[in-house]
Amino acid sequence: MNTMTTLFGGLAAVLVLYAMGGWVRSLPPMLRAVLAGVVPLAAYFSLIVGQWPGLDVVAMHISIFLAAALVLYTISQFRQRGAGRLHWAPRLLIGFFVGLVFLNAALLQISTQGLPEPLARWWLGSEGGAVYSGFSGVVSHGQNAAKAVSSELSETHRESRLGWQVEFSGLEGSGLTRLIQVRVKDRTGLPVDRVEAELSLQRPGAARPTLTLPLSAAEAGIYMGSLGLPGTGRWLLELRLRQNGIVHFHSIQELVAS
Repeated sequence: MNTMTTLFGGLAAVLVLYAMGGWVRSLPPMLRAVLAGVVPLAAYFSLIVGQWPGLDVVAMHISIFLAAALVLYTISQFRQRGAGRLHWAPRLLIGFFVGLVFLNAALLQISTQGLPEPLARWWLGSEGGAVYSGFSGVVSHGQNAAKAVSSELSETHRESRLGWQVEFSGLEGSGLTRLIQVRVKDRTGLPVDRVEAELSLQRPGAARPTLTLPLSAAEAGIYMGSLGLPGTGRWLLELRLRQNGIVHFHSIQELVAS
């Protein structure tokens, strides 16, 4: 399920439910607002069962749905009092929450889809080629970055000594489903068998992978699997090849799905 669809679809559901609640005269305004915010939220939770989108995305839905219900309650209470024009304080509150919705939506769009190409070229500059990417590098940033760099260099040195030739196919296209094939040869060009091949998929900057896919051996030196991307946007695909429990090859590539 697309996050922008659930975000704005749930917001529309809040408005519709609050308007329908006005037909029930015995329903208190506060309970009417609570139901308008909680019912779409419960529906959203049922949609993401087994497809956890991340705590930040869930928190965004919670805040926007409940904030929209609060704004509707504030407007209706002011109108019931018949105070004429809306006071500047409620108008400021409404403007703040409307701006919050669009700001969150824009940040969510950028985090998953990246900057729009014209804006990225203007902001980051370019000399004929794209310079913007969601790929943050092979070493994660943090207090243990120096150790990670040393480990990465040691791993690269082992790979160069081993001399495996790894061919990656199936990344072409922009769909959500990709048939991945990894062909592994040794230094002499012979296929390498008994390899544990594993793919990990995650968003740029995420601490943990969204999914992990083991590749099965189709024949000697060829390992395949069907990769289903959970959503559109930019993804980092990490490949690890192990033999006898030791990582002999490691690579990270960027995928873009639309």
